[in-house]
Amino acid sequence: MTEDSTISNEAIVPNAKRLLWAGFMAILAAGVGFAIRGGIFANWGADFGFTGAQLGAIGGAGFSGFCFGIVIGGVLCDKIGYGKLVILAFACHVLSAFVTFAATDKSNAYNMLYWGMFIFAYANGTLEAVANPLVATLFPHNRTHYLNILHASWPAGLILGGAAGWLMGADSMLGGKDGINWKIQLALYLVPTVAYGFMFFGQSFPKSEASEKGLSLGEMFKDVGILGGAVVCFLVAKFFNDALQLPQAVSYGIGGALLVAVGVITRFSIGSVLLFVLFITHALVGAVELGTDGWIQNITGNILTPGEGKILFVFTSSVMFALRFCADFIEKKIGLSPVGILLVCATLGCVGLNLVSGIATFGGALLALTVYAVGKTFFWPTMLAVVSDRFPRSGAIAISIMGGIGMMSAGLIGSTGLGYAKDRFAGEALQTANKAAYEQYKAEKPSKFLIFADATGLDGAKLGEAQKVEAAKRTPEQKAAAEASIAGDRKTLVADSAIPATMAVIYLLLLIYFKSIGGYKAVHIEGTSAEAKH
Repeated sequence: MTEDSTISNEAIVPNAKRLLWAGFMAILAAGVGFAIRGGIFANWGADFGFTGAQLGAIGGAGFSGFCFGIVIGGVLCDKIGYGKLVILAFACHVLSAFVTFAATDKSNAYNMLYWGMFIFAYANGTLEAVANPLVATLFPHNRTHYLNILHASWPAGLILGGAAGWLMGADSMLGGKDGINWKIQLALYLVPTVAYGFMFFGQSFPKSEASEKGLSLGEMFKDVGILGGAVVCFLVAKFFNDALQLPQAVSYGIGGALLVAVGVITRFSIGSVLLFVLFITHALVGAVELGTDGWIQNITGNILTPGEGKILFVFTSSVMFALRFCADFIEKKIGLSPVGILLVCATLGCVGLNLVSGIATFGGALLALTVYAVGKTFFWPTMLAVVSDRFPRSGAIAISIMGGIGMMSAGLIGSTGLGYAKDRFAGEALQTANKAAYEQYKAEKPSKFLIFADATGLDGAKLGEAQKVEAAKRTPEQKAAAEASIAGDRKTLVADSAIPATMAVIYLLLLIYFKSIGGYKAVHIEGTSAEAKH
Protein backbone atom coordinates (compact mmCIF):
# COMPACT_ATOMS: atom_id res chain seq x y z
CA MET A 1 0.00 0.00 0.00
CA THR A 2 1.12 3.59 -0.65
CA GLU A 3 0.59 6.86 1.18
CA ASP A 4 -0.92 9.79 -0.69
CA SER A 5 -1.07 13.44 0.31
CA THR A 6 -2.97 14.53 -2.83
CA ILE A 7 -6.25 16.38 -2.21
CA SER A 8 -8.83 16.57 -4.98
CA ASN A 9 -12.52 17.31 -5.01
CA GLU A 10 -13.14 15.13 -8.05
CA ALA A 11 -15.68 12.30 -7.69
CA ILE A 12 -15.17 8.94 -9.38
CA VAL A 13 -18.70 8.53 -10.86
CA PRO A 14 -21.14 10.97 -12.57
CA ASN A 15 -23.98 10.43 -10.06
CA ALA A 16 -21.72 10.99 -7.03
CA LYS A 17 -23.50 14.16 -5.88
CA ARG A 18 -26.95 12.54 -6.05
CA LEU A 19 -25.69 9.60 -4.01
CA LEU A 20 -24.07 12.00 -1.53
CA TRP A 21 -27.33 13.90 -1.02
CA ALA A 22 -29.37 10.69 -0.87
CA GLY A 23 -27.12 9.56 1.97
CA PHE A 24 -27.52 13.03 3.50
CA MET A 25 -31.31 12.64 3.48
CA ALA A 26 -31.09 9.14 4.99
CA ILE A 27 -29.07 10.34 7.98
CA LEU A 28 -31.36 13.38 8.19
CA ALA A 29 -34.28 10.99 8.86
CA ALA A 30 -32.30 9.47 11.72
CA GLY A 31 -31.53 12.92 13.16
CA VAL A 32 -35.17 14.04 13.01
CA GLY A 33 -36.33 10.92 14.84
CA PHE A 34 -33.53 11.22 17.42
CA ALA A 35 -34.29 14.89 18.20
CA ILE A 36 -38.03 14.42 18.53
CA ARG A 37 -37.50 11.41 20.77
CA GLY A 38 -35.19 13.46 23.02
CA GLY A 39 -37.86 16.15 23.26
CA ILE A 40 -40.59 13.70 24.33
CA PHE A 41 -38.56 11.86 26.99
CA ALA A 42 -40.33 13.94 29.63
CA ASN A 43 -43.70 12.92 28.14
CA TRP A 44 -42.82 9.26 28.44
CA GLY A 45 -41.55 9.71 31.99
CA ALA A 46 -44.74 11.46 33.07
CA ASP A 47 -47.16 9.25 31.09
CA PHE A 48 -45.68 5.90 32.06
CA GLY A 49 -43.79 6.64 35.31
CA PHE A 50 -40.33 5.72 33.99
CA THR A 51 -37.17 6.40 36.02
CA GLY A 52 -34.15 8.13 34.51
CA ALA A 53 -32.46 4.75 34.08
CA GLN A 54 -35.49 3.31 32.25
CA LEU A 55 -35.61 6.31 29.93
CA GLY A 56 -31.88 5.94 29.42
CA ALA A 57 -32.34 2.28 28.51
CA ILE A 58 -35.05 3.15 25.96
CA GLY A 59 -32.78 5.84 24.53
CA GLY A 60 -30.00 3.29 24.55
CA ALA A 61 -32.03 0.96 22.32
CA GLY A 62 -32.05 3.83 19.86
CA PHE A 63 -28.28 3.31 19.66
CA SER A 64 -27.64 -0.41 20.22
CA GLY A 65 -29.83 -1.49 17.31
CA PHE A 66 -27.67 0.74 15.15
CA CYS A 67 -24.66 -1.43 15.89
CA PHE A 68 -26.31 -4.53 14.51
CA GLY A 69 -27.49 -2.66 11.41
CA ILE A 70 -24.15 -1.10 10.59
CA VAL A 71 -21.95 -4.11 11.39
CA ILE A 72 -24.12 -6.62 9.52
CA GLY A 73 -24.60 -4.13 6.69
CA GLY A 74 -20.88 -3.35 6.57
CA VAL A 75 -19.98 -7.02 6.22
CA LEU A 76 -22.58 -7.60 3.51
CA CYS A 77 -22.58 -4.40 1.45
CA ASP A 78 -19.53 -5.23 -0.66
CA LYS A 79 -21.05 -8.64 -1.41
CA ILE A 80 -24.78 -8.01 -1.95
CA GLY A 81 -24.70 -4.36 -3.01
CA TYR A 82 -25.92 -1.12 -1.50
CA GLY A 83 -29.39 -1.16 -3.11
CA LYS A 84 -30.71 -4.17 -1.21
CA LEU A 85 -29.60 -2.66 2.09
CA VAL A 86 -31.42 0.60 1.32
CA ILE A 87 -34.66 -1.36 0.76
CA LEU A 88 -34.19 -3.19 4.08
CA ALA A 89 -33.58 0.08 5.94
CA PHE A 90 -36.65 1.71 4.41
CA ALA A 91 -38.85 -1.20 5.52
CA CYS A 92 -37.43 -1.08 9.07
CA HIS A 93 -38.00 2.66 9.35
CA VAL A 94 -41.68 2.18 8.55
CA LEU A 95 -42.02 -0.86 10.84
CA SER A 96 -40.47 1.00 13.78
CA ALA A 97 -43.25 3.60 13.64
CA PHE A 98 -45.96 0.92 14.03
CA VAL A 99 -44.16 -0.76 16.95
CA THR A 100 -43.49 2.50 18.81
CA PHE A 101 -47.04 3.76 18.37
CA ALA A 102 -48.35 0.53 19.94
CA ALA A 103 -47.26 1.86 23.38
CA THR A 104 -50.55 2.58 25.14
CA ASP A 105 -50.15 2.05 28.90
CA LYS A 106 -47.72 0.94 31.60
CA SER A 107 -48.28 -2.74 30.83
CA ASN A 108 -46.68 -2.60 27.38
CA ALA A 109 -45.12 0.86 27.06
CA TYR A 110 -41.55 -0.06 28.01
CA ASN A 111 -41.31 -3.01 25.61
CA MET A 112 -43.00 -1.24 22.70
CA LEU A 113 -40.89 1.91 23.06
CA TYR A 114 -37.70 -0.09 23.57
CA TRP A 115 -38.12 -2.33 20.53
CA GLY A 116 -39.53 0.48 18.41
CA MET A 117 -36.37 2.42 19.07
CA PHE A 118 -34.23 -0.65 18.42
CA ILE A 119 -35.78 -1.23 14.97
CA PHE A 120 -35.47 2.47 14.16
CA ALA A 121 -31.79 2.34 15.11
CA TYR A 122 -31.25 -0.83 13.07
CA ALA A 123 -32.55 1.02 10.01
CA ASN A 124 -30.24 3.96 10.76
CA GLY A 125 -27.27 1.64 11.12
CA THR A 126 -28.02 -0.12 7.85
CA LEU A 127 -28.17 3.24 6.07
CA GLU A 128 -24.82 4.32 7.51
CA ALA A 129 -23.37 0.98 6.41
CA VAL A 130 -24.30 2.22 2.94
CA ALA A 131 -23.59 5.96 3.19
CA ASN A 132 -20.21 6.02 4.97
CA PRO A 133 -18.23 3.66 2.70
CA LEU A 134 -20.12 4.96 -0.31
CA VAL A 135 -19.02 8.57 0.25
CA ALA A 136 -15.50 7.46 1.19
CA THR A 137 -15.36 5.61 -2.14
CA LEU A 138 -16.91 8.44 -4.18
CA PHE A 139 -14.36 11.02 -2.93
CA PRO A 140 -11.16 9.05 -2.15
CA HIS A 141 -8.83 12.06 -1.97
CA ASN A 142 -10.95 14.34 0.23
CA ARG A 143 -12.78 12.06 2.66
CA THR A 144 -12.65 14.32 5.72
CA HIS A 145 -14.45 17.09 3.82
CA TYR A 146 -17.17 14.98 2.20
CA LEU A 147 -17.82 12.74 5.21
CA ASN A 148 -18.33 15.89 7.28
CA ILE A 149 -20.78 17.17 4.65
CA LEU A 150 -22.60 13.82 4.73
CA HIS A 151 -22.84 13.99 8.51
CA ALA A 152 -23.98 17.62 8.48
CA SER A 153 -27.31 15.92 7.88
CA TRP A 154 -27.29 14.69 11.48
CA PRO A 155 -27.42 18.16 13.08
CA ALA A 156 -29.76 19.25 10.29
CA GLY A 157 -32.11 16.49 11.43
CA LEU A 158 -31.65 17.59 15.04
CA ILE A 159 -32.58 21.16 14.02
CA LEU A 160 -35.74 20.09 12.22
CA GLY A 161 -36.74 17.60 14.92
CA GLY A 162 -35.94 20.04 17.72
CA ALA A 163 -37.87 22.84 15.99
CA ALA A 164 -40.84 20.50 15.54
CA GLY A 165 -40.77 19.70 19.26
CA TRP A 166 -40.54 23.40 20.09
CA LEU A 167 -43.56 24.21 17.90
CA MET A 168 -45.64 21.17 18.86
CA GLY A 169 -44.73 20.58 22.51
CA ALA A 170 -46.59 21.72 25.62
CA ASP A 171 -47.24 25.48 25.91
CA SER A 172 -46.10 25.96 22.31
CA MET A 173 -47.44 27.84 19.31
CA LEU A 174 -49.13 24.81 17.75
CA GLY A 175 -49.34 22.45 20.70
CA GLY A 176 -51.33 24.58 23.11
CA LYS A 177 -51.23 23.86 26.84
CA ASP A 178 -50.76 20.09 26.64
CA GLY A 179 -48.93 19.85 23.32
CA ILE A 180 -49.63 17.74 20.25
CA ASN A 181 -49.65 14.00 20.86
CA TRP A 182 -46.11 12.62 20.94
CA LYS A 183 -46.98 9.97 18.34
CA ILE A 184 -47.82 12.64 15.79
CA GLN A 185 -44.56 14.44 16.55
CA LEU A 186 -42.47 11.27 16.18
CA ALA A 187 -44.14 10.37 12.88
CA LEU A 188 -42.48 13.37 11.21
CA TYR A 189 -39.28 11.38 10.60
CA LEU A 190 -41.21 9.40 7.97
CA VAL A 191 -41.14 12.46 5.66
CA PRO A 192 -37.34 12.36 5.01
CA THR A 193 -37.62 8.56 4.99
CA VAL A 194 -39.81 8.74 1.86
CA ALA A 195 -37.41 11.33 0.39
CA TYR A 196 -34.26 9.18 0.71
CA GLY A 197 -36.11 6.18 -0.71
CA PHE A 198 -36.95 8.20 -3.81
CA MET A 199 -33.40 9.62 -4.17
CA PHE A 200 -31.71 6.21 -3.95
CA PHE A 201 -34.23 4.54 -6.27
CA GLY A 202 -32.77 3.36 -9.59
CA GLN A 203 -29.20 4.51 -8.91
CA SER A 204 -26.01 2.57 -9.71
CA PHE A 205 -23.34 2.30 -7.02
CA PRO A 206 -19.53 2.08 -7.25
CA LYS A 207 -17.50 -0.58 -5.44
CA SER A 208 -15.09 0.17 -2.60
CA GLU A 209 -11.34 0.21 -3.23
CA ALA A 210 -10.93 -3.16 -1.49
CA SER A 211 -13.82 -4.73 -3.42
CA GLU A 212 -12.49 -3.31 -6.69
CA LYS A 213 -9.14 -4.98 -5.98
CA GLY A 214 -10.89 -8.31 -5.36
CA LEU A 215 -9.97 -8.76 -1.70
CA SER A 216 -11.72 -11.58 0.12
CA LEU A 217 -13.78 -11.13 3.29
CA GLY A 218 -10.90 -12.53 5.34
CA GLU A 219 -8.46 -10.02 3.83
CA MET A 220 -10.85 -7.16 4.57
CA PHE A 221 -11.11 -8.32 8.19
CA LYS A 222 -7.35 -8.68 8.78
CA ASP A 223 -6.73 -5.14 10.01
CA VAL A 224 -9.65 -5.54 12.44
CA GLY A 225 -8.32 -8.89 13.64
CA ILE A 226 -8.58 -10.25 17.18
CA LEU A 227 -7.96 -6.86 18.85
CA GLY A 228 -10.65 -4.97 16.96
CA GLY A 229 -13.02 -7.93 17.10
CA ALA A 230 -12.66 -8.06 20.90
CA VAL A 231 -14.01 -4.50 21.23
CA VAL A 232 -17.19 -5.08 19.23
CA CYS A 233 -17.73 -8.60 20.62
CA PHE A 234 -17.58 -7.26 24.18
CA LEU A 235 -20.25 -4.68 23.39
CA VAL A 236 -22.42 -7.28 21.65
CA ALA A 237 -22.13 -9.56 24.69
CA LYS A 238 -23.10 -6.66 26.94
CA PHE A 239 -26.13 -6.01 24.76
CA PHE A 240 -27.33 -9.61 25.11
CA ASN A 241 -26.80 -9.43 28.89
CA ASP A 242 -28.31 -5.97 29.51
CA ALA A 243 -30.98 -5.57 26.83
CA LEU A 244 -32.12 -9.16 26.25
CA GLN A 245 -31.55 -10.16 29.90
CA LEU A 246 -29.70 -13.33 28.92
CA PRO A 247 -27.50 -14.86 31.65
CA GLN A 248 -24.05 -13.36 31.79
CA ALA A 249 -22.37 -16.65 30.96
CA VAL A 250 -24.55 -17.11 27.88
CA SER A 251 -24.06 -13.51 26.74
CA TYR A 252 -20.31 -13.58 26.99
CA GLY A 253 -20.28 -17.07 25.52
CA ILE A 254 -21.97 -15.62 22.41
CA GLY A 255 -19.42 -12.79 22.36
CA GLY A 256 -16.58 -15.29 22.67
CA ALA A 257 -17.98 -17.44 19.85
CA LEU A 258 -18.19 -14.39 17.59
CA LEU A 259 -14.59 -13.51 18.42
CA VAL A 260 -13.48 -17.04 17.50
CA ALA A 261 -15.35 -16.62 14.20
CA VAL A 262 -13.41 -13.42 13.54
CA GLY A 263 -10.21 -15.33 14.31
CA VAL A 264 -11.09 -18.09 11.86
CA ILE A 265 -12.02 -15.62 9.11
CA THR A 266 -8.75 -13.70 9.55
CA ARG A 267 -6.61 -16.80 10.21
CA PHE A 268 -6.15 -15.46 13.74
CA SER A 269 -4.60 -12.17 12.70
CA ILE A 270 -3.94 -9.96 15.75
CA GLY A 271 -5.04 -6.92 13.77
CA SER A 272 -3.77 -3.37 13.74
CA VAL A 273 -2.96 -1.78 17.11
CA LEU A 274 -3.74 1.64 15.63
CA LEU A 275 -7.20 0.49 14.52
CA PHE A 276 -7.79 -1.03 17.96
CA VAL A 277 -6.98 2.34 19.58
CA LEU A 278 -9.31 4.11 17.14
CA PHE A 279 -12.11 1.65 18.00
CA ILE A 280 -11.68 2.28 21.74
CA THR A 281 -11.62 6.03 21.14
CA HIS A 282 -14.75 5.90 19.02
CA ALA A 283 -16.53 4.08 21.84
CA LEU A 284 -15.77 7.19 23.91
CA VAL A 285 -16.99 9.41 21.04
CA GLY A 286 -20.32 7.59 20.98
CA ALA A 287 -20.72 7.84 24.75
CA VAL A 288 -19.99 11.56 24.99
CA GLU A 289 -21.49 12.85 21.72
CA LEU A 290 -24.63 10.79 21.14
CA GLY A 291 -25.14 9.72 24.75
CA THR A 292 -25.06 13.36 25.83
CA ASP A 293 -27.18 14.50 22.88
CA GLY A 294 -29.88 12.10 24.04
CA TRP A 295 -30.06 13.87 27.40
CA ILE A 296 -28.90 17.45 26.83
CA GLN A 297 -32.28 18.84 25.77
CA ASN A 298 -33.88 17.32 28.87
CA ILE A 299 -31.07 18.55 31.14
CA THR A 300 -30.92 22.16 29.93
CA GLY A 301 -34.72 22.28 29.87
CA ASN A 302 -34.76 21.15 33.50
CA ILE A 303 -32.12 23.68 34.63
CA LEU A 304 -33.79 26.55 32.75
CA THR A 305 -37.23 25.89 31.16
CA PRO A 306 -38.37 23.15 28.75
CA GLY A 307 -38.97 25.75 26.02
CA GLU A 308 -35.47 27.21 26.44
CA GLY A 309 -34.02 23.70 26.42
CA LYS A 310 -35.56 23.04 23.02
CA ILE A 311 -34.30 26.37 21.64
CA LEU A 312 -30.78 25.66 22.92
CA PHE A 313 -30.85 22.20 21.37
CA VAL A 314 -31.75 23.67 17.98
CA PHE A 315 -29.04 26.33 18.42
CA THR A 316 -26.22 23.86 19.15
CA SER A 317 -27.35 21.68 16.26
CA SER A 318 -27.22 24.74 13.98
CA VAL A 319 -23.63 25.40 15.04
CA MET A 320 -22.71 21.81 14.20
CA PHE A 321 -24.52 21.94 10.86
CA ALA A 322 -22.69 25.08 9.72
CA LEU A 323 -19.26 23.96 10.89
CA ARG A 324 -19.40 20.54 9.22
CA PHE A 325 -19.17 22.31 5.86
CA CYS A 326 -15.88 23.92 7.02
CA ALA A 327 -13.72 20.82 7.48
CA ASP A 328 -12.06 21.36 4.10
CA PHE A 329 -11.13 24.95 5.06
CA ILE A 330 -9.75 23.85 8.44
CA GLU A 331 -7.68 21.07 6.89
CA LYS A 332 -6.34 23.07 3.91
CA LYS A 333 -6.13 26.68 5.07
CA ILE A 334 -5.51 26.36 8.80
CA GLY A 335 -3.37 23.27 8.26
CA LEU A 336 -4.77 20.98 10.95
CA SER A 337 -4.61 17.27 10.17
CA PRO A 338 -7.70 15.16 10.95
CA VAL A 339 -6.07 14.06 14.22
CA GLY A 340 -5.25 17.68 15.08
CA ILE A 341 -8.90 18.61 14.50
CA LEU A 342 -9.97 15.80 16.84
CA LEU A 343 -7.56 16.96 19.58
CA VAL A 344 -8.94 20.50 19.51
CA CYS A 345 -12.51 19.17 19.54
CA ALA A 346 -11.92 16.92 22.56
CA THR A 347 -10.42 19.80 24.53
CA LEU A 348 -13.35 22.09 23.71
CA GLY A 349 -15.83 19.31 24.49
CA CYS A 350 -14.41 18.89 27.99
CA VAL A 351 -14.43 22.63 28.67
CA GLY A 352 -17.90 23.02 27.18
CA LEU A 353 -19.55 20.35 29.36
CA ASN A 354 -18.12 21.92 32.50
CA LEU A 355 -19.40 25.33 31.41
CA VAL A 356 -22.87 23.93 30.69
CA SER A 357 -23.01 22.37 34.16
CA GLY A 358 -22.89 25.85 35.69
CA ILE A 359 -25.46 27.67 33.53
CA ALA A 360 -28.01 29.89 35.27
CA THR A 361 -29.26 32.16 32.48
CA PHE A 362 -30.25 31.70 28.85
CA GLY A 363 -27.40 33.94 27.68
CA GLY A 364 -24.84 32.01 29.68
CA ALA A 365 -26.24 28.78 28.30
CA LEU A 366 -25.80 30.04 24.73
CA LEU A 367 -22.11 30.72 25.37
CA ALA A 368 -21.46 27.43 27.17
CA LEU A 369 -23.31 25.34 24.62
CA THR A 370 -21.49 27.05 21.73
CA VAL A 371 -18.19 25.79 23.16
CA TYR A 372 -19.65 22.32 23.62
CA ALA A 373 -21.18 22.31 20.12
CA VAL A 374 -17.92 23.33 18.45
CA GLY A 375 -16.17 20.61 20.42
CA LYS A 376 -18.44 17.77 19.34
CA THR A 377 -18.87 18.90 15.71
CA PHE A 378 -16.09 16.98 13.97
CA PHE A 379 -15.77 13.86 16.16
CA TRP A 380 -17.85 11.29 14.29
CA PRO A 381 -17.20 12.00 10.59
CA THR A 382 -13.50 12.77 11.09
CA MET A 383 -12.94 9.50 12.95
CA LEU A 384 -14.58 7.68 10.03
CA ALA A 385 -12.32 9.56 7.62
CA VAL A 386 -9.20 8.53 9.56
CA VAL A 387 -10.17 4.86 9.38
CA SER A 388 -11.00 5.14 5.67
CA ASP A 389 -7.70 6.90 4.96
CA ARG A 390 -5.47 4.55 6.92
CA PHE A 391 -7.19 1.17 6.34
CA PRO A 392 -8.46 1.06 2.73
CA ARG A 393 -8.12 -2.71 2.38
CA SER A 394 -10.83 -3.21 5.00
CA GLY A 395 -13.46 -1.93 2.52
CA ALA A 396 -16.72 -1.11 4.27
CA ILE A 397 -15.95 -3.38 7.22
CA ALA A 398 -13.68 -1.28 9.48
CA ILE A 399 -15.62 1.94 8.93
CA SER A 400 -18.90 0.14 9.65
CA ILE A 401 -17.58 -1.59 12.76
CA MET A 402 -16.30 1.81 13.90
CA GLY A 403 -19.78 3.31 13.59
CA GLY A 404 -21.32 0.28 15.29
CA ILE A 405 -18.96 0.55 18.24
CA GLY A 406 -19.79 4.24 18.64
CA MET A 407 -23.53 3.69 18.59
CA MET A 408 -23.45 0.59 20.79
CA SER A 409 -21.34 2.49 23.32
CA ALA A 410 -23.77 5.41 23.19
CA GLY A 411 -26.66 3.09 23.98
CA LEU A 412 -25.10 0.76 26.54
CA ILE A 413 -22.67 3.16 28.21
CA GLY A 414 -23.38 6.79 27.29
CA SER A 415 -27.17 7.09 27.47
CA THR A 416 -27.65 4.49 30.21
CA GLY A 417 -24.67 5.83 32.19
CA LEU A 418 -25.97 9.39 32.12
CA GLY A 419 -29.41 8.15 33.22
CA TYR A 420 -27.74 6.30 36.11
CA ALA A 421 -25.67 9.37 37.02
CA LYS A 422 -28.77 11.58 37.00
CA ASP A 423 -30.58 9.12 39.28
CA ARG A 424 -27.61 8.83 41.62
CA PHE A 425 -26.79 12.51 41.96
CA ALA A 426 -30.43 13.65 42.15
CA GLY A 427 -31.26 11.00 44.75
CA GLU A 428 -28.23 11.89 46.86
CA ALA A 429 -29.03 15.60 46.64
CA LEU A 430 -32.63 15.12 47.76
CA GLN A 431 -31.70 12.71 50.54
CA THR A 432 -29.23 15.27 51.89
CA ALA A 433 -31.56 18.27 51.55
CA ASN A 434 -34.88 16.78 52.68
CA LYS A 435 -35.16 13.19 53.88
CA ALA A 436 -38.95 13.34 54.09
CA ALA A 437 -39.15 14.47 50.46
CA TYR A 438 -36.71 11.74 49.47
CA GLU A 439 -38.95 9.07 51.00
CA GLN A 440 -41.89 10.54 49.11
CA TYR A 441 -40.21 10.91 45.70
CA LYS A 442 -37.68 8.07 45.51
CA ALA A 443 -38.11 5.50 42.74
CA GLU A 444 -39.40 2.02 43.52
CA LYS A 445 -36.41 0.25 41.99
CA PRO A 446 -32.70 1.17 42.18
CA SER A 447 -30.73 2.01 39.03
CA LYS A 448 -27.76 -0.14 38.01
CA PHE A 449 -24.77 0.60 35.78
CA LEU A 450 -21.65 -1.50 35.10
CA ILE A 451 -19.73 -2.12 38.34
CA PHE A 452 -21.03 0.96 40.17
CA ALA A 453 -23.12 0.65 43.34
CA ASP A 454 -26.88 0.66 42.96
CA ALA A 455 -28.41 4.15 43.09
CA THR A 456 -31.98 5.15 43.92
CA GLY A 457 -33.24 7.99 41.79
CA LEU A 458 -36.50 9.92 41.72
CA ASP A 459 -39.84 8.62 40.47
CA GLY A 460 -40.39 10.18 37.02
CA ALA A 461 -44.17 10.55 37.34
CA LYS A 462 -44.06 12.15 40.82
CA LEU A 463 -41.21 14.46 39.83
CA GLY A 464 -43.09 15.47 36.68
CA GLU A 465 -46.13 16.44 38.75
CA ALA A 466 -43.97 18.52 41.10
CA GLN A 467 -42.30 20.30 38.21
CA LYS A 468 -45.66 21.24 36.68
CA VAL A 469 -46.54 23.29 39.77
CA GLU A 470 -45.51 26.95 39.62
CA ALA A 471 -42.32 27.50 41.63
CA ALA A 472 -43.99 29.95 44.04
CA LYS A 473 -46.82 27.49 44.79
CA ARG A 474 -44.75 24.38 45.44
CA THR A 475 -44.74 22.63 48.80
CA PRO A 476 -41.34 22.29 50.55
CA GLU A 477 -41.16 18.68 49.36
CA GLN A 478 -41.98 19.59 45.75
CA LYS A 479 -39.42 22.39 45.81
CA ALA A 480 -36.74 20.11 47.24
CA ALA A 481 -37.43 17.43 44.61
CA ALA A 482 -37.25 19.93 41.73
CA GLU A 483 -34.02 21.45 43.05
CA ALA A 484 -32.45 18.01 43.59
CA SER A 485 -33.24 17.09 40.00
CA ILE A 486 -31.39 20.20 38.79
CA ALA A 487 -28.44 19.51 41.09
CA GLY A 488 -28.28 15.97 39.72
CA ASP A 489 -28.18 17.28 36.15
CA ARG A 490 -25.29 19.64 36.93
CA LYS A 491 -23.18 16.92 38.54
CA THR A 492 -23.98 14.54 35.67
CA LEU A 493 -22.49 16.97 33.14
CA VAL A 494 -19.31 17.39 35.20
CA ALA A 495 -18.88 13.61 35.38
CA ASP A 496 -19.54 13.39 31.63
CA SER A 497 -16.68 15.83 30.89
CA ALA A 498 -14.13 13.20 31.96
CA ILE A 499 -14.78 11.34 28.67
CA PRO A 500 -13.58 14.07 26.24
CA ALA A 501 -10.68 14.75 28.62
CA THR A 502 -9.58 11.13 28.14
CA MET A 503 -10.08 11.42 24.39
CA ALA A 504 -7.85 14.52 24.27
CA VAL A 505 -4.99 12.53 25.80
CA ILE A 506 -5.45 9.75 23.22
CA TYR A 507 -5.52 12.20 20.29
CA LEU A 508 -2.38 13.90 21.56
CA LEU A 509 -0.57 10.55 21.63
CA LEU A 510 -1.84 9.77 18.10
CA LEU A 511 -0.60 13.14 16.90
CA ILE A 512 2.85 12.35 18.29
CA TYR A 513 2.74 8.91 16.65
CA PHE A 514 1.91 10.26 13.18
CA LYS A 515 4.58 12.94 13.50
CA SER A 516 7.13 10.22 14.28
CA ILE A 517 6.32 8.39 11.00
CA GLY A 518 6.43 11.45 8.78
CA GLY A 519 2.97 12.94 9.26
CA TYR A 520 -0.63 11.94 8.58
CA LYS A 521 -1.32 10.76 5.00
CA ALA A 522 -4.02 8.69 3.31
CA VAL A 523 -3.09 5.13 2.30
CA HIS A 524 -4.11 3.46 -0.99
CA ILE A 525 -3.98 -0.18 -2.09
CA GLU A 526 -1.39 -0.95 -4.75
CA GLY A 527 -1.55 -3.42 -7.60
CA THR A 528 -4.13 -5.82 -9.03
CA SER A 529 -6.47 -8.01 -7.02
CA ALA A 530 -3.93 -10.81 -6.94
CA GLU A 531 -1.11 -8.49 -5.79
CA ALA A 532 -3.31 -6.84 -3.18
CA LYS A 533 -3.71 -10.14 -1.35
CA HIS A 534 0.00 -10.35 -0.59
